[in-house]
Amino acid sequence: MIRPLIALVFIAISSISASAQDTVWVQVEAQPTLSAAQARARAYAGQLENVSGYFLGGRWYGIVLGPYTTADAETLIRDLRRKRQIPTDSYVVDGSRFQQQFWPVGVGAQTAAQPLPASTDTSPDPQPAEIIETPLVSVEVPADIAPVIDPVQIPDETASQAQASEALLDRGQRMDLQTALQWAGFYDAAIDGAFGRGTRASMRAWQEAKNYEPTGILTTNQRAALFADYNAVLDGMNLQLVRDDVSGIEMLVPTGVVAFAAYEPPFVRFEAKGEIDAKVLFISQAGDQNRLYGLYEVMQTLAIVPPEGERKRGTNSFELEGIGGGIHSYTYAAVKDGAIKGFSLIWPQGDEARRSRIFAEMQSSFTTINGLLDPALMAPSDDQSIDMISGLEVRQPKLSRSGFFVDTKGAVLTTLDGLEICEKITINGEHDADILASDAALGIAVLQPKERLSPLSVATFQTGVPRLQAEVAVAGFPYGGVLVTPSLTFGRLADLRGLNGEDNVKRLILTAQEGDAGGPVFDNGGAVLGMMMPRKIVNGQVLPPEVSYSINADLILDALAAAGVAAQTTDTVAFMPPETLTSRAAESTVLVSCW
Repeated sequence: MIRPLIALVFIAISSISASAQDTVWVQVEAQPTLSAAQARARAYAGQLENVSGYFLGGRWYGIVLGPYTTADAETLIRDLRRKRQIPTDSYVVDGSRFQQQFWPVGVGAQTAAQPLPASTDTSPDPQPAEIIETPLVSVEVPADIAPVIDPVQIPDETASQAQASEALLDRGQRMDLQTALQWAGFYDAAIDGAFGRGTRASMRAWQEAKNYEPTGILTTNQRAALFADYNAVLDGMNLQLVRDDVSGIEMLVPTGVVAFAAYEPPFVRFEAKGEIDAKVLFISQAGDQNRLYGLYEVMQTLAIVPPEGERKRGTNSFELEGIGGGIHSYTYAAVKDGAIKGFSLIWPQGDEARRSRIFAEMQSSFTTINGLLDPALMAPSDDQSIDMISGLEVRQPKLSRSGFFVDTKGAVLTTLDGLEICEKITINGEHDADILASDAALGIAVLQPKERLSPLSVATFQTGVPRLQAEVAVAGFPYGGVLVTPSLTFGRLADLRGLNGEDNVKRLILTAQEGDAGGPVFDNGGAVLGMMMPRKIVNGQVLPPEVSYSINADLILDALAAAGVAAQTTDTVAFMPPETLTSRAAESTVLVSCW
């Protein structure tokens, strides 16, 4: 904020009665902060001679010219006013209020009267000097003396006074001070209550950021300001200690933004009640380590736990942090004496100052008491959904496709369609994968799992020429991840080419779903004829639902070889019963999810 220039006027020029031999100064400005006064003194020194600056006491720093004799000071004021080089309310002072000199830096104070500058106009004013009676006047200054932005504030205590007040703090109060500095982003060492070099450096950094003099010792008022900022983020949060005997949990809850919604074992849900989209969960259920580990896996499927974030699972507890999609969540749970208890805080992403404070208060207040959530509290209802767990939405991928293993190291062939929007790709919902190679012309991609997998079965590609009207089947996940095993859709081979004579595809009489794209197309002997292509509208033309296409095996083999993948082949046309083919497909076909 740009502050107006202020001058304090104590006496009128006409009332000065000191003799010509007295030593006086011309005070041109007084500033309420040291940094502002230093900047103004620097600006004046660039235009005028004999510029000095002194602390005046109270909360003022004065910029003065001199010293001069009283007569010379009055002459100089008239001259500089006419030239508009000083404010019109500048006046003569005797220096009795001067305390520490802050300008010039490193130069001793002048005590002897100085001669007037050679350019001074000594002719008298045509009008008598105006007597100014107001004690506080706003003035205009030349445009080339720029005002200062966000100046440093005057300390409320001297360094020795600040040290004395600081010495009265006990260890807990000193630790609280370090905590507040840490929260403000200025301290990253241990919270130990010891004010060493690190703590002092953080205090100086905070003072500089808040425009205080960087002494490294916080005054009483500065400590109050730090804690005011620290606690201001909790305004409106209405943190209240909530004791829930049903779940056996007691902790602080931001009741200003959430309210009790329902018991949905293993959760007690507190939902947002205002503009802040926040949630709080109490976690309570009977169980042992195995059930705790199961909860750890289930929680990561929920939309409230984004995939990015730190995960920790110990012998008897776990922590989950999720960041992304506008959410920043934290979940903690631990097992003790046959009971699993914990909590979750779900907060809008980006509101870290407030989230971190609320989380710290909740974490420190979390207490287990007698009580355990009874699963019987959750009665079945007509609005149950497979996409919900205990009233919470299960995280869903952006899209799901099919794929199949093409080598014993776990490489997966799938469709390239849609993968460009993926931030993360998974195989069967649990194995992260990267795109090893892709062919935009064919529309295929080869995925490499980040951990080596050992497939029960891999594709064997058919290199022989199949018979028209032979039975074929596509294996895939037409309903995304709703079914845990792939489905087989049977049909017939209609043509070795596309409707327009394309020789890189085979036309099938087979009604495939969107999720089948990327899946293997088997002949009736279990060999792979190609990969199912996604259905697309070309030039506004929509094909009948029973018309599908697969990419030819020979083109896929060339692409795999170029990617360094050694695929298996056969030229034998055999027969395999449908139930055997179904089992083979389940071993080699995978769900590819894009997140």
